[in-house]
Amino acid sequence: MTRQQFTRAGARQWAGLGLLAMPTVLLGLDVTVLYLVAPSMAADLSLSATQLLWIMDAYGFLVAGFLVTMGTLGDRIGRRRLLEIGMVAFAAASVFAAFAPTAELLILARALLGVAGATLMPSTLSLISNMFPDARQRAVAIGVWATMFALGMAAGPIVGGALVDSFWWGAPFLTAVPIALVVLAGARALLPEYAAPSTGRLDLISVGLSLAAILPVVYAVKRIASDGPGGATLVYAMAGVLAGIVFVRRQRRLLDPLLDVTLFGNRAFTVALSVLLIGLVGVGGSMYLVTQYLQLVQGLTPFDAGLWMGPPALAMFAAAIGAPLVARRFRPGSVMGAALGASLAGYALLAGAGLDDEVPVAVGFTFVYLGLGALAALGTDIVVGAVPAARSGSAASISETVQELGIAVGVALLGSLTTAVYRTRVTVPGDLTSETSGALTDSLNATLAISESLPPGTVEAAQQAFTSGLNVASLVAGVAIAVAAVLCVGMLRHVPTLGEARSRDTDV
Repeated sequence: MTRQQFTRAGARQWAGLGLLAMPTVLLGLDVTVLYLVAPSMAADLSLSATQLLWIMDAYGFLVAGFLVTMGTLGDRIGRRRLLEIGMVAFAAASVFAAFAPTAELLILARALLGVAGATLMPSTLSLISNMFPDARQRAVAIGVWATMFALGMAAGPIVGGALVDSFWWGAPFLTAVPIALVVLAGARALLPEYAAPSTGRLDLISVGLSLAAILPVVYAVKRIASDGPGGATLVYAMAGVLAGIVFVRRQRRLLDPLLDVTLFGNRAFTVALSVLLIGLVGVGGSMYLVTQYLQLVQGLTPFDAGLWMGPPALAMFAAAIGAPLVARRFRPGSVMGAALGASLAGYALLAGAGLDDEVPVAVGFTFVYLGLGALAALGTDIVVGAVPAARSGSAASISETVQELGIAVGVALLGSLTTAVYRTRVTVPGDLTSETSGALTDSLNATLAISESLPPGTVEAAQQAFTSGLNVASLVAGVAIAVAAVLCVGMLRHVPTLGEARSRDTDV
């Protein structure tokens, strides 16, 4: 067993990494850009609480659903080619979303953005593997890639707030157009093409089963949010679980599976994925609720609310850069556990927030985002480093799927929990019409839209009900994060420090 000697990447490859950073930032931006756009969008399109959640969630769920499929497709038709196709589709779907005149069309546009986005994530990461064959350079490049996605997530609320204040709620979608033009112009010059020399045909049955496993469960979550638990909801959830079981069994039989399920036999791989999922459920849901709180309860404009997101963004960026440096001396599991422990202080502040607590809420979310930075940098590295080099592409694609799904599930679960608490605690005056009462009990968005026709004190009571929902959701998320911190310290203690030799040897 000897170390295979690789040619170190030069200026062209690093310039190509800069080009790949652009769609990566765009993908992160699109995850969170609507958090500060949602109130004005909801008012303009007269959205119900359920429609707003579908608009927020459709992108992330379909990205997660199609990531593994698109990664396999890239191996067959070429990774650069898939990236180019995806950029064109993403730009077109973004224009469609920006000018969507109804809630239904906007949900469709967000779904199309999710499918297009699923082509970009595996393309960028797999191209990085081709461009940086040297293990040390590849680790640096993947770190930059992960940081750019997290940076896009952090910048989303600020960019969204600035654009919606200056133009209208559709303007943030149009940021994809100039980025697509730059990527398409430079791709042929800076990015290599790669297609796997010997791969089987894309298994369409597996593609269908993967979607059948995810989408019914998602729909069940949303039915609970809007109608409460019931027999139909259980049927949808069980259908998703059954499809997932069939999917896994099929992958075990195929010689060229859509998803290599044997990777889950590695403890570090599975635990790191679990921690990423839990952490991003908490972060995704908390960001959605915090941005709503700043606008709907504190009355801030989208841009001003975006500025309050500046300190959390800086904390996340510092953690994403600093965590790998600290992990050179301390084990990554311990570093991640400590970062998640710090984020618990943030969830505690959110759980205790009141009507006039914008500063504690911003400070709390800063601690939450601090934990995200460490997870984004070290979690992905543990997942990819826990498997042989030959399986690193499959491991990366699973990691991306889990992270996207975590954010979307966080918005759905914590958003639904907040809505449920709001509806149980909001006070409805007895002299309202049925239509007005329905709006009041639907959501705080709907209440503010009819505020002029409500009796004095009703709006403040509704804001208090929403804040109570934020408190309960933050408490639940904090408990889950505490479990994740324990998993990091206890189950990842065998993962070595980054300063130790973790070279990947290859038979030659």
